[in-house]
Amino acid sequence: MSGAARAVAIAQLPSLPCDAGGPVFAEPWQAQAFAITVALHERGVFEWSEWAGQLSEAIRDAQRAGDPDTGDTYYRHWLVALERMLLRKGLAEPLSLASLRQSWQVAAELAPHGEPIRLPRSALARAGLVDGPA
Repeated sequence: MSGAARAVAIAQLPSLPCDAGGPVFAEPWQAQAFAITVALHERGVFEWSEWAGQLSEAIRDAQRAGDPDTGDTYYRHWLVALERMLLRKGLAEPLSLASLRQSWQVAAELAPHGEPIRLPRSALARAGLVDGPA
C-alpha cells in the first residue's frame, strides 16, 4: 500500500489511535494484529472498506454490551473484528480460534512479568498452524 493509499485507508478506520507518524500501539500484540490485518488486505483477502465496516461493527457491539469506549479497548475490538473476518472468509475455524485463545490465556498467566508470551508448539499444532503432534 502506498503512503497516500495508507493515509486514505487509515482515515476510514473509526477512532484509530494515531500520532503524526501514524498508528500508535501500547503493546506489541496490538502492532502485530494491525500488521496481520494490513497483510491480509494487501493479499486481497478483503477490501479496506470491508475491514472498516467489520471493525465498526465490533466497536458498536462492544458499546452495546457496555464498553465505556475510553480508547484503551480499541485493539481488543480490532482483534474481535479480525477473528470475525477470518471466520467469515473461511480462513479460520471456530474451534481453532477458541483453542488458541485458551492457550494464549494460559501462556500469559505463566509468563513472568516483562517476558514475551510464548505459545507452545503443541498449541500451534492443535490450531493447524504448524505440522507436528498436537
